[in-house]
Amino acid sequence: MRILVLCTHNSARSQMGEAWLRYWAEKLDFPAEIWSAGTEKTFVKPDAITVMQEVGLDLKSHTSKTLYDLPDPWNFDLVLTVCDAAAENCPVYPAKTQKLHVSFPDPSGQGLEEWRKVRDALGRMSEYLVAQLKLEHLPSEAFLARAAGLTRMH
Repeated sequence: MRILVLCTHNSARSQMGEAWLRYWAEKLDFPAEIWSAGTEKTFVKPDAITVMQEVGLDLKSHTSKTLYDLPDPWNFDLVLTVCDAAAENCPVYPAKTQKLHVSFPDPSGQGLEEWRKVRDALGRMSEYLVAQLKLEHLPSEAFLARAAGLTRMH
């Protein structure tokens, strides 16, 4: 399965989501190729690197990418948008591509505690998503948001 995590700048939420999905796919023995990209290319934010390092996930080698920097960018089984702007600007994919949208708050410009909340929410959502995909079930966006604990974050 090929999964794409899409956000606006590919600088924080999508990068953290990619790392978490890779972690849970490996831990739950779910074969998947996982990428992240943005509708614009910038840089991976230092606070994202810091908070992911706290849980043992390394983003130091990650770079900000657009869809056009990825191999075979129109061939994903699942596209997960993690911010509203990316969902609104998400390109049209072939019919076989499943799309999910779960909006995570942008921690940019806030303290590390807000970054940790978003990191942990992405981690919970990623674990639930991979577990459901392994069971060959595509969860609803509402269930993913609930698994992430987003109802308590907004």
